[in-house]
Amino acid sequence: MAVTRRHAAVVAAAGLLAACLPSRAAEPDGRPLAIRGETVYTMTGPPITDGVVLIVDGKITSVGSALDIPLPPAARVLTGRVVTPGLIDAHTVVGLSGFLNQEQDQDQLDKGEPLQPELRAIDSYNPRERLIEWLRDFGITTIHTGHAPGGLVSGQTMVVKTVGQTVEEATILPVAMVAATLGEDSRPGDDRKSPGTRSKAVAMLRTEFVKTQDYLRKQDLADPEKRPDRDLRRETFADVLRGKLPLLVTVNRATDIDAALRIAAEFDIRLVLDSAAEAYLIADRIKAAGVPVIVHPSMRRGGMGETENISFETAAALRAKGIPVALQSGFEGYVPKTRVALFEAAIAAANGLTTEQALATITSDAATILGVADRVGSLRPGLDGDVAIFDGDPFEYTTHCIGVVIDGRVVGDEAH
Repeated sequence: MAVTRRHAAVVAAAGLLAACLPSRAAEPDGRPLAIRGETVYTMTGPPITDGVVLIVDGKITSVGSALDIPLPPAARVLTGRVVTPGLIDAHTVVGLSGFLNQEQDQDQLDKGEPLQPELRAIDSYNPRERLIEWLRDFGITTIHTGHAPGGLVSGQTMVVKTVGQTVEEATILPVAMVAATLGEDSRPGDDRKSPGTRSKAVAMLRTEFVKTQDYLRKQDLADPEKRPDRDLRRETFADVLRGKLPLLVTVNRATDIDAALRIAAEFDIRLVLDSAAEAYLIADRIKAAGVPVIVHPSMRRGGMGETENISFETAAALRAKGIPVALQSGFEGYVPKTRVALFEAAIAAANGLTTEQALATITSDAATILGVADRVGSLRPGLDGDVAIFDGDPFEYTTHCIGVVIDGRVVGDEAH
């Protein structure tokens, strides 16, 4: 019934479309694509009233007022009430975690060992997972996905578009970050014994970086016979020590956030805090360290334990301190196995962020934190032609995403 109601709403909004959107199976016809909105949020300046985004060969070529941008005669024109950049989910496990909620489609976390940085998300990501299409129909065109919190170091993450029949077709960054966890979630379950305490977890992580420093020194020895054998774990940690990859640390308690900042300073590594329920308690320290935060989903369950101090206002509190902030869907343990970043941003907009600030957490600011702002996250010439079209305020629950464009191709024509 949900699909039927959504479809009816889309039909009712058909007058907002200047041309019918093709089915997902349709091949691009090579024509320029013009997307016109009553309000266009470019994320590079003030919203444009009666704006146009022109896309040619998959890239944005012009953005501005409809009065100032002449459209090519052959251009196909789509129209909506509100136009935004394609939305970005700054942290999820979709594509490794599947909608069936069964053992065979839950590859987001290997509990065999506490330290597994060598595990590659690209080797598990399923671009045909139905949850990807479901998210795309809400305007989400890019996701940062990979191994989930729960292991001390659970593996690598990646950044992908929500299209593609193969992982190569979808990938923007095959390796984006190395995922780690500190706090209660890094402690073992029944299937392993270590780390048993917070001190042990930090000590194990510190030991790995020290061993990697030694590995790198030996790799530079003049005598090849004295160089160590190739070690995938050491190579991954080496990329973190060299600054090539950030360490994404899922953490919630202020004491554990402090520990993550301490490790980052000790080894001069790039750190991205994830979830960070109590980040507002030590916001000045996070700001001084220059560390961005991918804040927990606004609608994450609170209660006892590490999330007892969770707040709807965390994103606003951190942004007020000048800390770069993005929002995420995170990991949902129940079917359909994911939240929707659009709704998470809407809650943040109702709790301290302005509309544009909240939109930035799932567009431009998210792209900057993920290192893909040269491809996605805003509407400006040269960037990928990724656009979401809405029939009203994107943060209004009754609004529908009535069009999704990725790389200049219309890939969504219904909001399920």
